[in-house]
Amino acid sequence: MDLDGKAAIVTGGGSGLGEATARALAGAGAKVTLIDANPEAAKAVAADIGGLACAADVTDAAAIEAALAQATAAHGTARVLVNCAGVATPGRMVGRDGPLDLNIFRRVIEINLIGSFNLMRLFAAELCKADALEGDERGVIVNTASVAAFEGQVGQAAYAASKGGIAALTLPAARELAPFGIRVCTIAPGIFATPMLRGLPQETQDALGKSIPYPSRLGEPSEYAALVLHIAANQMLNGETIRLDGAIRMQPR
Repeated sequence: MDLDGKAAIVTGGGSGLGEATARALAGAGAKVTLIDANPEAAKAVAADIGGLACAADVTDAAAIEAALAQATAAHGTARVLVNCAGVATPGRMVGRDGPLDLNIFRRVIEINLIGSFNLMRLFAAELCKADALEGDERGVIVNTASVAAFEGQVGQAAYAASKGGIAALTLPAARELAPFGIRVCTIAPGIFATPMLRGLPQETQDALGKSIPYPSRLGEPSEYAALVLHIAANQMLNGETIRLDGAIRMQPR
């Protein structure tokens, strides 16, 4: 898909992987709407790239519907959706204070998995009615999983379950939307230099980077964004979860 002039939506677009993706899409000529629970961060990025910022929590169905309506009014029917909004709240199933608070588990699932699915269903419902582009393609959805979907560590039960759900959702969603010319792919990043990791001491960042076989460094958000652009451009990529991790395989701890 040629992104020039196409409308795109990025959740979590105010920082990290989402910000890098929003900037890359805008650089390719797309009209980008950023949806983020942090309105100031989203507005700052949107102002920089000439996009639209919508303040919305992905767990708030009504707010998301309103944000998508605002995006459509401003840019027309979106052809690209990239779900980057997410949390990585840690917690052991059984810790020093007893069993994990069920609301912590529920919140992670609600943001990472249900939030992504909500965007997918609303985005696809509108896109199915749009005219097809070259090659009978209508658009593409890119979700964000994690290597934790496959090698979740101790204390990552909620996060790994949410990201495993994203990975498992990819193929059935792609099969269901295939007749409409809508592709679905997922990126499973390894250890990336997001704001959360950049806040760690430098020696901790260096140690994490050295744990990656090659390249032995933290991944850059721009590398995630580059893969999003390639997925959008490569029509044969569909129904696949792609690890972007430098060949790392996470240890139990």
